[in-house]
Amino acid sequence: MTEQDRTTVDVTTPLEPGHSSPGFLEKHLRAGDFTVTAELSPPDSANPEEVFRRARIFDGYVDAINATDGSGANCHMSSVAVCALLRSAGYSVVMQVSCRDRNRIAIQGDVLGAAAIGVASVLCLTGDGVQSGDHPQAKPVFDLDSISLLSILRQMRDGSQFQSGRKITCAPRLFLGAAANPFVPPYDFRPLRLAKKIEAGAQFIQTQYCFDIDRFEQFMTSVRELGLHEKAFILVGVGPLASARAADWIRKNVPGVHIPDVVVNRLAKSENQKEEGKRICIEMMQQIREIEGVSGVHVMAYRQEELVAEIIEQSGVLGGRTPWSPR
Repeated sequence: MTEQDRTTVDVTTPLEPGHSSPGFLEKHLRAGDFTVTAELSPPDSANPEEVFRRARIFDGYVDAINATDGSGANCHMSSVAVCALLRSAGYSVVMQVSCRDRNRIAIQGDVLGAAAIGVASVLCLTGDGVQSGDHPQAKPVFDLDSISLLSILRQMRDGSQFQSGRKITCAPRLFLGAAANPFVPPYDFRPLRLAKKIEAGAQFIQTQYCFDIDRFEQFMTSVRELGLHEKAFILVGVGPLASARAADWIRKNVPGVHIPDVVVNRLAKSENQKEEGKRICIEMMQQIREIEGVSGVHVMAYRQEELVAEIIEQSGVLGGRTPWSPR
């Protein structure tokens, strides 16, 4: 498949050696490219142009775009719909699947349909509890967790069958991912949890926001000791902070996000806090790229998406490489 053929879906095309999907995310990671993904915030709208407008911000700067699935237990356009729209325009996408809202029947059907429209990468998530979102009265499902979901999707791909054992006539060709958070205790457990996800089928990992390089380096030391960096591609979550006040609010209210005092204090002392937040993100990306076992970064710039291209450009992490753009 060529760059020009991105919108074409041909389930009979032979895969490249060692690949489980025809996707460009897997292609770049296996080629050894320092890979960049970004998160698209789905709109609260039925207008497809709102999806395309948000995606255009990333043109020429990212290798794949994540479509979130009710992140934070808040309602937005569905991940599978965003993926369908982006695939129609030729984008490489990562469909996120949360176990919070759908049972195994619905999830397997969604993934099979997504594969049929050219979705090659799926990020398996347990999901935030409904109490943290805008519909706390909703009934959570949690029929599966991220590890059991990974196992089921791997069985669909490699065994050509649903979890029930019923045969799939054309198996989905998927590159399977999972999340990791090295920044919450117990720290010694985090690499072991990662190992379980890789054993279940995770081939790439996207981490929570990294604002603590020392803690992340300790995590990666354990990851290398276990040989996990040779079994899965690790992309580290990064993003700009708008202000010291915003950073303090995030660390107190968003589960799993750790922002050290030194970062908050640096922002507070700056005359232009938004610019300083961007500078901190760039520095983090440059340091992360030098850590052994890291394959890329995952940029999350909620409500600051307009900064993504500038941050990636100034960080130099692409090394002069230009990811594909639909224009």
